[in-house]
Formats: sequence, C-alpha cells, structure tokens
Amino acid sequence: MAKDDKVSIEELMFKRDRVRNIGIIAHIDHGKSTLTDSLLAGAGMLSMRVAGTARKTDSLEEEQQRGITIQASAVSMVHGVKDEHFLINLIDTPGHVDFGGEVTRAMRAVDGALVVVDAVEGIMPQTETVLRQAMSERVEPVLFINKVDRLFKELKLKPEDMQKRFLKIMAGYNKLIQQLAPEEFKEKWKCKPDEGTVGFGSAVHRWALSFPIMKQTGITFKQIKEAYEGSDQEIKEKLAELEEKVPLHQVILDMVVKHLPNPLVAQKYRIPKLWDGDLESEIGKSLMNVDENGPLVFVVTKVIVDPQAGEITFGRVFSGSLKRGMEVYLNRKRGIAKTQQIFTVIIEKRITQESVPAGNTAAVIGLKGIGSGETVSNSEIVPFERIKHLFDPVVTKAIEAKNPKDLPKLIQVLREISQEDPTIQIKINEESGEQIISGLGELHLEWTEHKIKKYKNMQVVTSQPIVIYRETIQGTSPEVEGKSPNKHNKFYLQVEPLEQEISKAIREGELPEGKIRKKDVGVIEKLKKFGYGAKEAKRVKDIFQGNLLYDNTKGIVHVGEVMELIIAAFREVMEGGPVAGEPVTGVKLILNDMKLHEDAIHRGPMQVKPALRNGIRKAFSHASPLIFEPVQTVRIDSPIDYMGSISKQVQTRRGQILDMEQGEDRVTIKAKMPVARIFGFTSDLRSGTEGRGAWFLVDSKFEKLPKELQEETIKNIRQRKGLST
Repeated sequence: MAKDDKVSIEELMFKRDRVRNIGIIAHIDHGKSTLTDSLLAGAGMLSMRVAGTARKTDSLEEEQQRGITIQASAVSMVHGVKDEHFLINLIDTPGHVDFGGEVTRAMRAVDGALVVVDAVEGIMPQTETVLRQAMSERVEPVLFINKVDRLFKELKLKPEDMQKRFLKIMAGYNKLIQQLAPEEFKEKWKCKPDEGTVGFGSAVHRWALSFPIMKQTGITFKQIKEAYEGSDQEIKEKLAELEEKVPLHQVILDMVVKHLPNPLVAQKYRIPKLWDGDLESEIGKSLMNVDENGPLVFVVTKVIVDPQAGEITFGRVFSGSLKRGMEVYLNRKRGIAKTQQIFTVIIEKRITQESVPAGNTAAVIGLKGIGSGETVSNSEIVPFERIKHLFDPVVTKAIEAKNPKDLPKLIQVLREISQEDPTIQIKINEESGEQIISGLGELHLEWTEHKIKKYKNMQVVTSQPIVIYRETIQGTSPEVEGKSPNKHNKFYLQVEPLEQEISKAIREGELPEGKIRKKDVGVIEKLKKFGYGAKEAKRVKDIFQGNLLYDNTKGIVHVGEVMELIIAAFREVMEGGPVAGEPVTGVKLILNDMKLHEDAIHRGPMQVKPALRNGIRKAFSHASPLIFEPVQTVRIDSPIDYMGSISKQVQTRRGQILDMEQGEDRVTIKAKMPVARIFGFTSDLRSGTEGRGAWFLVDSKFEKLPKELQEETIKNIRQRKGLST
C-alpha cells in the first residue's frame, strides 16, 4: 500500500486505466463511514489507532453527534496492487433516506459502488434505494458484508449457520440486481463469491475476507469465530493478528481495482445513457474515449458555499481537461465563467492542481451561481441529463427571518441552500416576506433549518411541517380560448391527461425534462421510442415537472417569437395549479391555434403570459381536476409481541398493511401511509414498542386523495395560502 502524495496522485490522474471512481453506499448504520476510516488508514492518511471510530469523512459536528452521515464526502487515495499503483477517487455517502439526494448526485461522479450490508440486518429498504440510484446512473456494484463480528458476539452463530446467512444476503442482493440493473448487465453485475465480487469482514476491527483470499491464506470462518473467543486481551491480540494477515483496506481495494471499471471502460456504456447528444460528433467521440485532449465536459455533482473560498463546485471531468484560469460555458445557466482554482480533495485538505484530465473527479472555485447537474464545457453543447432524485420533496415548512430587516439576507441564504442541496425546493415571495422550503422528510428539513441557523448565522422562525400535494386532471377539456389583456392575441388550447407511458418515462428518468430544441435529437428519438411519430415528437416544446407542452399549431408566422413566453406561462401554472396552488403533474397541454398581433410591441410578456395562464386554468376546470396526496410505503421491524399495537397505529393513520412476515420472535410489516398522517409516527412507534420498534422508508409516490377528503383538503390548502375559497 502506497501512501498518498501529490506527485503520485498527479501522475495517476493521467493513467485512466489506473483510475477507479467509486462511491460507498448502504442503508443507515451499516458501517460506510467506519469502512472509509479503515481504507484511509490503510492508505496512510489516518492513524490505525483511531480508524473505525474517527468517522473522518463525517466532518460536521452534527454528523459526529448523531452518528450518521449527512453530506457526501470525497477523498482521493493511492492504492498498490503488487507492483502497480491505482488512484482511488472515493465518495462516502449518507445512508438516511432524507439525505438520499447526496447519493443520487454522487452516483453521477462515479463508475463503481461498494455496497455495504450489515451481516445481522441484511438487505434493508435503503439498500434497495441506493442500489436503484446506482443502477439508474449505470454504476457497477460490488458487495461487502460488514459487521460479521455481530454474528458471533450477538447471535452466537456457528460457522455453517453464518455461511447460510451470507448466502441469504447474497441471494437478496442478486434479486435486486436482477430487478434493477440495465438489461445487458443483469447477470454480469450480480455478486459471485467464487470470483471475489463479495467481501466479508468487520470495518471496526479492520479485517476482511473473500473466497479467493480464503483459498490463498487458508483462513476459515471457524478461525474467524475463534478470534472472538477468550479474554479481552486474547481477543485483542488475535484480532491484531487477523488484521495483519487479511487487512481490510487491502482486500476491499484489491476487489475494487479488479472488479470495478476504470473510466475508459465505464464511459462507453454510461455516456449513451447520460448524454443525449450525437455520439458520432467530435464531442461525442471524446466522451466515449475519455479523451483528455478533447473538448471539455465537466458535470457538477455538488456545490458547497464556503465562508472563505465562496462557491466550491465538485464533479466529474468526462472529456478534455479542466484547467486553472480557463474560460468555460455553463450550459444550463447559459452563461460564461472562468475557473480560478482547481484541486483534488484529501479529507479536509485541498491539493491544488493546474489541470485535471478526463476520467477524474475535481473541485473548482470560480463557477458561481450554478447547481448540481450543470454541464460545463468550452462552448454550448447538449447538456448531460438532469440529476433526478428517486423521491420528490413531500414535506414543507414556511420560514421567515426573525428580524424583518434580515429578509434580504434570508433570501440570499436560501438561494445558497438550494444550490448546495437541490432536493430542498425553495419558493421565495420577496413581497410578502414568506419563504417556503420543501424537503424529503422531517429530518431533512430539521437539518436544513439547523444549517441556516448555525452555518449561515441566520435567525429564523419556521412553521409546523405541512404536506405538498399534486394537482392533476382525469379528463380531456374542450378547446378553450385564452385572450390577452389588449384583446389582440388569442390562444386556443386544451388539456388532457399525459400518456401513462410518457409519465412513467419522465418519472424514471428515461425521458429528460427541459425545453426541447431542434438540435436535441436524443430527446426527440426517445419520444419516438415512447409512441410519438417523427413529426409529433418535434412538436413537443417542453417537459416540465411531469407535464408536457405540445404545439399543434400550423402556419403561425410569429410563433417562434412567442414560444419562450408560452413555455414560461405553462411552467408558471404547472408550478402552482388552479385547484389549490399546488404543483401540477401528469398534464398534457395542447396548443391548437393562435392569433397574434402583427406588431411585436402588442404581443409582449404582459400580453402573452396572462392569456396563456388564464386559458390553461380555464381548460383545467373543464377536465375533472383533483388532487393527489403523497403516500409512503414503509417497513416496520419490531418484536412480535407488539404486532397488534403497530397494526392499530397504522390503521388510525389512514394506513394500510400490505404484507406481514413473522419470525420466531420478530415481525416485519410492510405498510402504506399518507404523509399527512405520518408525522410523529417515530415517537409513537417507540412508545408503542418500548423503544424496540423501527421503521424505514421503502417507496414514496403520489396517489389519488379519497373522494370524501378532496373538498375539505382543497379548502384547507387554499385558506392556508390566502386564496379565495
């Protein structure tokens, strides 16, 4: 094992076959950060004495106090295999579902994932979620079964029973790969113990095994069990000997180097999925070949607003070389910026670089006002697919500055927060002073509020959590007319439910959202794949938050001049629908005809946008509108004695039990509950099970609110927002 140093990292960055970009992903508390500690210690970057307990990548005070990872942390290290050295660019990610957006963004930057599973708990809901996130980005996984010591110390298992447990975990893991992996990788990406794509060990005691290592060293599970027997001093000595024979960092990183792809291999199958541009173009070939001398393509996956350095953007260089002082184009922001500093990250240290070539991760200072998912290049190109999280924000709070004089500062702070964490959605009303923050769960919002107070030094007052609903329609409206205030412009339109196949493709990220231009050939081809004809696909002008704008007009002279205004008006209504001012989903707006004034001054924003907004709202009211509520599927684990208490709690929250598995002394319940009734469930579950029950999110989606609750709920939302009822 070679210790990291600047020269080694710089040399290896240019040897793409020696680079491995990996993320560590897992369910909460399965040992990711402890594992990272041990890998860092093996690379000589952390004392062996504290490895496993330092949680070095959990640099925030709150992460140390709570014992969970909140933010993804990057670190680069050098690893030696025989006479060769490899550069490992590693990202440690959170396991709590409320911070899953960090995992989603990290998966864009890496090519491989080390999936960590607790040997006692096995495959858990968040294991499935993080694997789903990895598969959606075409990131190849390998498996590490951690906390093997618990099998001896807590469950008192015999070696043969322990192996049965391993087989069960691997079978569950492979079942998920079969379900989630891209078709061509369903078999290839399954864990195969004989080939060494699964490891077993203890991150806290810094030892690991794989079947090939067991054959090589002669170490058996029986010997592992014996290492945990005897007096405390004897166990300490035997574990030290075990760590020396099969050091965790060597076994795990050897597995990473051997079985996870380098950028030259990975980008050939990742680029066609992540980028909709022409693969035969100069930039397309450069992306596929990871050409360091080609045009620059740098995709931002994380933004940190540092008090001293300002905005630091972290991401992956997919093509060309990112150089200090170069002028670049920001494709989503549509602006020009200049890189000031470039560096690689080694825990808290930033190692300045003059240039970082394709196939590596890098951090940059100088790219201001952008968010995760931004595509940075030399000149305008088709941007990479947006980074879309699996779940939508479903919990909201109103937030205000304690001192009204601080309103401008609060607005700036909220903009910084939304840059750092795109899964936090923020709506700012600069006139009323009310700001709305929406997140993935209660803990997500609690952490955001704490960050605003502590790290942004801002005193705020927040409301109780409220739920975000969705508006949609059940039927097709007749054609309606939207008339501009000056009566000189008329738009004829209708709305109908968006085709289910298209809705599903948008939801699963198969069909990217955004304005569609003639040169967006990839998006047009995907629309054709989902049932649109060649001419029809070219008529789609915008896909926004699960809704679609379709231009069915013919022969309109000035349509090109007003289309941006039409799209803006469409988006405004989709962000806050006519039923209750909630986001709209699953709606197709069809623009059939329009009459425009000859003089451009009479068809400006103040005329076109109101006409469209009023027309869409009118059409909506004739298409059987209704609202959907967010519903979460959860897994509840508890001793079997409390099964009745849990069932009662689920039912009183308008929930539904979907499945129940009983063991000898424990029960696992799968249930579905509306988010509006799930607040406080954690504390009630603890009370009802004497602290021995726990629940985990499995899935989150929107479902039709029961008919008898529609009217009352809509009325309550409108009252809360100050809308007429």
